[in-house]
Amino acid sequence: MPSSSPIALVTGASRGIGRAIAVELASAGYDIVVNYVSRDDAAEETAALITEQGREALLVKADISRAQDRERMIEATRTRFDRIDTLVNNAALAPRERVDLLESSQEHYDRTLEVNLKGPFFLTQSIARWMVEERRAEPDRKLYIVNISSLSEYTSSVLRGDYCLAKAGMGMLTSLFADRLGEENIPVNEIRPGIIATDMTADAIANPDFKEQRVDPTPLGRLGQPEDVAMGALYLASDESSFVTGAELVIDGGWTAQ
Repeated sequence: MPSSSPIALVTGASRGIGRAIAVELASAGYDIVVNYVSRDDAAEETAALITEQGREALLVKADISRAQDRERMIEATRTRFDRIDTLVNNAALAPRERVDLLESSQEHYDRTLEVNLKGPFFLTQSIARWMVEERRAEPDRKLYIVNISSLSEYTSSVLRGDYCLAKAGMGMLTSLFADRLGEENIPVNEIRPGIIATDMTADAIANPDFKEQRVDPTPLGRLGQPEDVAMGALYLASDESSFVTGAELVIDGGWTAQ
């Protein structure tokens, strides 16, 4: 049965920033497709938080770098809800290890780009086609695409070059789809988080010198929380941002102001 509520597909939604975004959108009235690739228990925790908001959660285990997984996730969304209103490209693969640029491997490069750039590109392409269908059928529908990038998009780190390249690519992905989908009145924007306290950053944050070197010098002088990013995503997936597209919302505690 088609849903009467807006539907958001959030990739990488089992933990961290993705979970916070999923819960925040649920609080605003969205039913959520919770995509994840591991940790069934974590995904179920996200689903429980969504249902606490009185919204519905559909769990879909899928690796966005794999075409068949992306297709299966979209089909599951169609079957359950028969609509899509917002896509949040959040899933990303953190560098497994920090390796000097002169020593990085093709295998690691390929996997990082597959998950962090190729997957979002082709998922966005498929969802955009579906959204165009919806726009033609219901011209007044509110449709949004939100990409989660990183300060690594514009900050060089020679110990994780492949990650930086993937995030830089996300910036152009945002511009390209914003340009293409503008005529369909589908805004496409991105968030560039700074240092956010998540599983992905836990090892770096645990370094005794990290706070003094990376956090204290920023204007706000604190680590970001997933909820900080989630509030930005809610803005970009709402009427409040209806005249915003192809934009970068920087949520980094003032890192770029230095």
